[in-house]
Amino acid sequence: METPPWRDRLRTEDELLEQLDDQAEQARRRRAEALKEGADELGSVYALAKQLGLSWTAVANAIKKYTTE
Repeated sequence: METPPWRDRLRTEDELLEQLDDQAEQARRRRAEALKEGADELGSVYALAKQLGLSWTAVANAIKKYTTE
């Protein structure tokens, strides 16, 4: 089987990277929604971050960046 020309391989890989970027962005948004729900349930971003072992600023920034509210 012959290897496709480099331009075709590059185009294919670029398309794959774009799809992966889209999927990662969707996952970040879903994660932020889950974090927001967790903060609401536990009463604060700080309580959620403590339970997850993350910094509260990382949790707050994720919620702020990836949720619309």
